[in-house]
Amino acid sequence: MLDAETHLGVARAIARAQAERAAIDLPSTQHRGFDLEDAYAVQHLWGEMQLAGGTRQVGYKVGLTSRAMQVALGVYEPQYGLLFSNGLRQSGGRIAMGAFIRPKLEVELAFIMGADLAGAEVQIADVLRATEFVQPALEIVDYRTATPRPAADMVADNTAGAGAILGGRPIRPFDVDLRWVAATLAKNGIIEESGVSAAVMGHPAAGVAALARVTAARSGVETLSLRARLRGRLRSRLEISSTPTSAL
Repeated sequence: MLDAETHLGVARAIARAQAERAAIDLPSTQHRGFDLEDAYAVQHLWGEMQLAGGTRQVGYKVGLTSRAMQVALGVYEPQYGLLFSNGLRQSGGRIAMGAFIRPKLEVELAFIMGADLAGAEVQIADVLRATEFVQPALEIVDYRTATPRPAADMVADNTAGAGAILGGRPIRPFDVDLRWVAATLAKNGIIEESGVSAAVMGHPAAGVAALARVTAARSGVETLSLRARLRGRLRSRLEISSTPTSAL
């Protein structure tokens, strides 16, 4: 694991890239041996910088829930990023493209929690019991580093998380079979992507359970008590630009 000064320097570089809207070189190419432990240390410091700027953490995003992506990047469990209040956008609103570098959209399900999740043994049933409701969401993805990139560089860059849009009808977790929630993503009225929630880890709540286990193992956090979790995407990312409009 690299030293704390290096971690702070990378976190500052990512924060600067965000502020200046200009991607930086991959940390792994600048610092030999940069791994996931380093990446989460950087992500934590970057998150502290966001909090110091006046925002607050409202949840997590879960990434790399696809087995194929895990194998491709050499990791064997989902990874996570942080979700902050200043990244939440209103459904039906307009988003200034100048706030991002290379934004894309992902269709997600957001789990709004009514109770804490405890420790390293969390399973799907525990997630469903603790969930107040589930809501459709769009995640805004952005890249503050160069791409393509290894998993460690992605995690350091907050697992590409840049915000989220929650909307649609909230549902209670036992009212429908959450494995078969389908979604389409349209741009200018044309459906570009479609998917079903069972495609990721077999059940959308599996991503939230994995988040609880990973954070417990990595940081020693015994309970996961923040409000919202965005689980892995239903289909591939949709690139957006300053002119099209997109709809879930």
